[in-house]
Amino acid sequence: MTSASPEQTVEYLLRLGDDRLILGHRLSEWCGHAPIPEEDIALTNIALDSIGHASMLLSEAGRLEGMSRDEDALAFGRDVTEFRNCLLVEQPNGDFARTIVRQYLFDVYSDLLYERLRASTYLPLSEIASKAHKEITYHHRHSSQWILRLGDGTEESNVRTQKALDELWKYAGELFRDDPLEKSLSRAGVAPSSGDLQEEWLKRVTGLLQKAALTVPANHEFHLQSGRSGRHSEALGHLLTVMQSVPRAHPGARW
Repeated sequence: MTSASPEQTVEYLLRLGDDRLILGHRLSEWCGHAPIPEEDIALTNIALDSIGHASMLLSEAGRLEGMSRDEDALAFGRDVTEFRNCLLVEQPNGDFARTIVRQYLFDVYSDLLYERLRASTYLPLSEIASKAHKEITYHHRHSSQWILRLGDGTEESNVRTQKALDELWKYAGELFRDDPLEKSLSRAGVAPSSGDLQEEWLKRVTGLLQKAALTVPANHEFHLQSGRSGRHSEALGHLLTVMQSVPRAHPGARW
């Protein structure tokens, strides 16, 4: 088994941390706006969980990097091209169905990924994954239940959910792209091969969508695979403007 360099591990930690940070921020935008009070609380809690995972991952990335950047510096001090999150999580919330579809597609991937990351040869990542996976399992169950309710609910909820699925499907392929970094980390036992997760992901997703009277988009070709390299949609720039506004206006502030 080969070994992974610190630089490679840092890059991977940033990918994981940025995914969860950006998704957490997106979900936080629902606070006070969800369709029912119970869901307002649920989405807020999932947002807090995701940001907590991001904090652990970015903290470890900063420690290993050795450049005196903590999780706050990495979250609030980087420009848009320095973020390594996938394109799916930065997509705007839209209506409730769109938020749930985005969450579900990512939750199935996260459940599979973090289950395997618990066996990482990089001990800090293994420990973070073991803690995070327990909460991710709940996130997955929550979004799965809503897919069933919305898809097999009213005609309007079915139409809205199918529309969201058709629009967001093209972003999912980036989750399973095995680039040189992931191939190297897989050989070292630090992380699983993302490509190896795709078959099980598709099986789980297809099975639930059928139960929910929803249709897997006819075009199985995945496009738009640039987020990992720092090329993002316009949506991320707007998100970071809001998320980073206070730390950038008052650098170094403590309260």
